Amino acid sequence: MARLAHEILEANAGSEGLALIGIRTRGAPLAERLASLISSIEHGAEVPVGILDITLYRDDYLMARKTPRVRATEIPFGINDRNLVLVDDVLFTGRTSRAALDAILDYGRPATIKLAVLIDRGHREMPIQGDFVGKKIVTLPWEEVLVHLKEIDGQDEVILVEKAKNNVS
Repeated sequence: MARLAHEILEANAGSEGLALIGIRTRGAPLAERLASLISSIEHGAEVPVGILDITLYRDDYLMARKTPRVRATEIPFGINDRNLVLVDDVLFTGRTSRAALDAILDYGRPATIKLAVLIDRGHREMPIQGDFVGKKIVTLPWEEVLVHLKEIDGQDEVILVEKAKNNVS
């Protein structure tokens, strides 16, 4: 996380004009952690943090068997002309990131949008890549990367698990 914070600051030439937006669910606490790290690196600079719910922007929400759970988007600052960093836990197919891009543009027109992810596991279906990546993990299509965070799960850990191969599309 510290390395990600430094990379974000370097790419932005400091914290001026920077804002972080965490993609629900685990991107939100990761964005808060990054903002705290950036603040300590930049001697108290405050980087605004928002939370983005992308449920209704996903291309698969209508195919879900259950009613989608829509939660609040909380962006308590203007995004026009800001350098935004979308923050998520795992980058897989790229569909979540694509949905986040669609959603964020409904709130305004940022100067730039970059993507920070804790884990990049490959297997992209969209031409999307992380600008800031904590760790790349080589996975098989039937494996899943689970990120647990203290704020949500009580502990920090990344787990690679095998799903049933017949559930892989």
